[in-house]
Amino acid sequence: MRIEGAGCEVHVELGARSYPIVIGAGLLAEVGPRLAAAGYQGRCALVTSERVGALYREPVLASLGGAGFSPVAIEIPDGEQHKNLAWLAVLYDRLLDAGVERRSPLVALGGGVIGDLAGFAAATLLRGLPLVQVPTTLLGQVDAAIGGKTGVDHALGKNLIGAFHQPRLVVVDVSTLRSLPRREFVAGLAEVIKYAVIRDAELFATLEAQLDGLLGLDVSVLVPVVASCCEHKAAVVAADEREESGERAVLNFGHTVGHALEVLTEYRRLRHGEAVAIGMMAAARVSQARGLCAAATVERLERLVRRAGLPTEIPDDVTAPALALAMQTDKKKAAGRIRFICVEAIGRTRMVELSAQQVAEQL
Repeated sequence: MRIEGAGCEVHVELGARSYPIVIGAGLLAEVGPRLAAAGYQGRCALVTSERVGALYREPVLASLGGAGFSPVAIEIPDGEQHKNLAWLAVLYDRLLDAGVERRSPLVALGGGVIGDLAGFAAATLLRGLPLVQVPTTLLGQVDAAIGGKTGVDHALGKNLIGAFHQPRLVVVDVSTLRSLPRREFVAGLAEVIKYAVIRDAELFATLEAQLDGLLGLDVSVLVPVVASCCEHKAAVVAADEREESGERAVLNFGHTVGHALEVLTEYRRLRHGEAVAIGMMAAARVSQARGLCAAATVERLERLVRRAGLPTEIPDDVTAPALALAMQTDKKKAAGRIRFICVEAIGRTRMVELSAQQVAEQL
């Protein structure tokens, strides 16, 4: 990590495709100059959502225009229900109508939905456009915007249609979190807690000690915590970019059950982070049931999750058979079995191959 004034810079090391993640407060004005410094010019597209666009579209357009770009803004309605093939087709149409070319950067300004949808458009249109991620949610800043995963949802599961397409630059402006609805910010904390559980016992202790500052959006707490998460994501991606060696699968801690719950609640009742929080608790309980971790570990995780304001229990109307069926569409399964991430202790995990039915039955 390189410290830059009140901010810092983390690098995702992927050889010729390496890229920086710039983290700090008040960085939206740097999007254009940093993109120009990377050698891009001319036409570019800013893809955002209606709500985020109303707040931050103009500052980013001004930054791009001031750096010599000719930007066009494209807005997508808010909500996970728009992360699908129908809206991808709309985005293709608007990008082509705007006259984008293969060297035209696509700037994704928004949360995970915009990052995934715009990222997949960048991965596939004209066989690939340069992508810049400017995440405005905590979930996006610590996880979704980093690592090149892009995609859209299918009726049978989340992100079942997608591609790996690394960004050229990620700009994380923690100031945007002040306009984030409280529920969305809290939901993003699930991914922060995830990194602490899977890789960093010291970060977990920091979260326990400084959670009030984090919840209060104290920049002096936010920037180092977000940077730590970015470092962990960057390290995992550098070691296993396309989930071929299995190392990147650790990032799915809590996501097997979480994604299934999102499907079962039609992406409407639970925020992604809320579903992941429930999924982490489910994974911890499965781990304890299989003798992999102590009850004290599960209790410590549950205390932090609850203090953060996140849910810990599977909804009452979700049955074990329904949960098992939803988990069967998990993208990480092999030979009909799920590579399920269990916890052994705070900061240490183990991958266990289980059937969807085995997971559901132990919950």
